[in-house]
Amino acid sequence: MNAVILLSLIVLIVLGVPVAVSLGLAAVLGLEAFTTLPLLVVAQRMFTGIDSFPLMAVPLFILAGNLMAAGGISERLVEFARSLVGGMQGGLACTCVVTCMIFASVSGSSVATTFAIGAILIPAMVNNGYPRPTAAAVQASAAELGVLIPPSIPLILYGVATETSIGQLFIAGFGPGILVAAALILFILVYCRYKGFGNEQGSELPAVGPAALSASVALFMPVIVIGGIYAGIFTPTEASGVAVAYALIAGGLVYRQFTMQSLLRVFRETAIATAVVMLIIAAAALFSFLLTRTGLPVMAADWVQETFTTRWSFLLAVNLFLFVVGMFIETAAAILVLAPILAPIAIAFGVDPVHFGLIMVINLALGMITPPVGVNLFAACSVARLPLERLVPALIPFFLVIVGCVLIVTYVPVISLGLRDLLY
Repeated sequence: MNAVILLSLIVLIVLGVPVAVSLGLAAVLGLEAFTTLPLLVVAQRMFTGIDSFPLMAVPLFILAGNLMAAGGISERLVEFARSLVGGMQGGLACTCVVTCMIFASVSGSSVATTFAIGAILIPAMVNNGYPRPTAAAVQASAAELGVLIPPSIPLILYGVATETSIGQLFIAGFGPGILVAAALILFILVYCRYKGFGNEQGSELPAVGPAALSASVALFMPVIVIGGIYAGIFTPTEASGVAVAYALIAGGLVYRQFTMQSLLRVFRETAIATAVVMLIIAAAALFSFLLTRTGLPVMAADWVQETFTTRWSFLLAVNLFLFVVGMFIETAAAILVLAPILAPIAIAFGVDPVHFGLIMVINLALGMITPPVGVNLFAACSVARLPLERLVPALIPFFLVIVGCVLIVTYVPVISLGLRDLLY
């Protein structure tokens, strides 16, 4: 039964059927062919899967990210980051990484970060001597910080799927996020000097003081959102509502860049993105219910514990497995289906569930910049107006840097857990 269900899911995905539909059809096939349960279970389980208070944070953080992009916040963050790290060779590419890290600290979405920051910085990098594929590769890689720096939508989904503290996951996300950002900046400085890209010495830069003052409202946003969560003033879900309210006030009353047309576009894009994510979550809940009923998690746990005798070999196997899964399955669906299966096994090997959550998310985030379903990859191609085959070769060095960070995060748990252990 399990083989038929999983095989049907793989076939549907290979045929190009949307992930949510593939999960739902595979589950319905399993229910009809191998159980006596009525089809009413489909509606019940799909509704139960999205009937969760923490999941309210997902559409609200998506909306906050879209409001930031439309309200002038992203432009001011770019100017501030450029005032800090611009001017040196490769400085504009470093500006992209720093801006993505700040933007990700509120939006929680790598795709929103790619569009909001890439629309400004990819053309700017091209105008300053960066090859267009390199500029797009920098943006696609830096935007991955959107799933690591809290608040992160994938971390919220992992917390819901495994009943792990979302607050602790958010705290643990800072270490890996800063590690990836620092590694990318260091690599960019060396790479640009070696290749002769982005020689911006002598170019006019915004002064740090005025740029910081102009971006102060935008910079204060993550302080309120993240600080409020850690201070216990509000929950991560309530923080998403605060982020939306703050983005509306900043873009509408302070920067005065909202128009009725831009707001309608933001709400439409948010509704579409939310519908896609929630349908995946609902279908994944149905699929996970069926797999649990068949006993697959128990069988998988038994097989893994017989095959891998140490925690280190288990984590290496999980890294390889999640990387392959991330290449073909959307991150939200992969987390919701696999986290309930893999997390108990990881705990049995002595891996902290918070640490394992970061391992899962950073691994699956690699799938966002790899074909065939890398959402960051296609978003960067869209912004840069590049065909995929021109972007992929330029992306390989940045991809290898992030792979190195994945291994460090996996085998040096203090990077994820150090701040968590200090605060809890």
